[in-house]
Amino acid sequence: MCTAVYARKCGYEAELLEQHERPGGLATNWRRGDYTFETCLHWLLGSNPAGTLHAQWQEVCDIDRLNFVYGEEYLRLEDQHGGTLSIYTDVDRLERELLVAAPEDAGEIQHLTGAIRQLGDMPMPGLDESWPQKMLGLVRLLPDLPLLWRLQHLSIEDYGQRFNHPLLRRFFGAGAVGHLSALALIISLGWMSAGNAGYPIGGAQALIRLIAQKLTALSGRVRYGAKVEKILVEEDVAVGVQLAGGEIVKGDWILSAADGHATICEMLGGKYRDKAVDAAFDSFETFPSYLQVSLGVARDLSDQPSYVTLVLDEPLEIDPQTTLRDVSFRLFHFDPSFAPKGKTAVTCLLRGCPGEC
Repeated sequence: MCTAVYARKCGYEAELLEQHERPGGLATNWRRGDYTFETCLHWLLGSNPAGTLHAQWQEVCDIDRLNFVYGEEYLRLEDQHGGTLSIYTDVDRLERELLVAAPEDAGEIQHLTGAIRQLGDMPMPGLDESWPQKMLGLVRLLPDLPLLWRLQHLSIEDYGQRFNHPLLRRFFGAGAVGHLSALALIISLGWMSAGNAGYPIGGAQALIRLIAQKLTALSGRVRYGAKVEKILVEEDVAVGVQLAGGEIVKGDWILSAADGHATICEMLGGKYRDKAVDAAFDSFETFPSYLQVSLGVARDLSDQPSYVTLVLDEPLEIDPQTTLRDVSFRLFHFDPSFAPKGKTAVTCLLRGCPGEC
């Protein structure tokens, strides 16, 4: 969608082919009765008008029309014996609370919060920056490079092993999420602490609607229920697509927003696979699927944390091959558009479910 907006700004005709009845793909939520359930957005980088990426969002939508909320807690962990640990978004409060809860981890806590402070306002280079601007940005990053290098080559799970407090260690997770770079988690906490990662009321679709409105205002076209089955190629150049049902749509530039496997192996028929692509599909770890359980609860749960992970004494068995050591819930009491007054939309994600889930 953003590509289509930029295409119109550059003078191209732009037609967006969307197989669903509304745009956004996985950046979506849906309504069931009186409740709306979110499946994508936890926070949005660029919510602060003075922060990183806000100006870029303004190029593709009127982001200032969104109403952002900023929670005091990012996450609360609870065990089944009354133990709790809050991960606060404000880094100073996070440090104070963690030092009280886990004095045995004081050194590592200070290293963690120091990294959050150092990387919280790290600039992101603009795509249209000149080479001198990019070089200047690199110079500004020089003091951060040693820390960036260390965190980039350390997984979230391995980083968590530095801590002794059981709930603090569990915060860093395991499995596929735990295999991600610790850098991603720490930078995210930095953005939250800097007030540049708010949640927009209305969730993902509130943002998507603004981008769609921008595209329409620029006379861009969106076709819904248009499933692309094949990318048409002439002399190794993409020249159009074929839709389900046989319709041909021609274009000077064809950009796929589908996943790599669907694009390369299906819509392009596998013709443009190479060693790098094959190595990725053959050896990269597959991110696990998940089952989302969405509940409309006829209670006001605003006295509860908005995001809580329950650490289990006994693992929850999903099937003989899948067990979970914890279960996470999101309570959307902070978004009044998701449920009637006095009620709450709740979602639970069960990670690592097999395809049949």
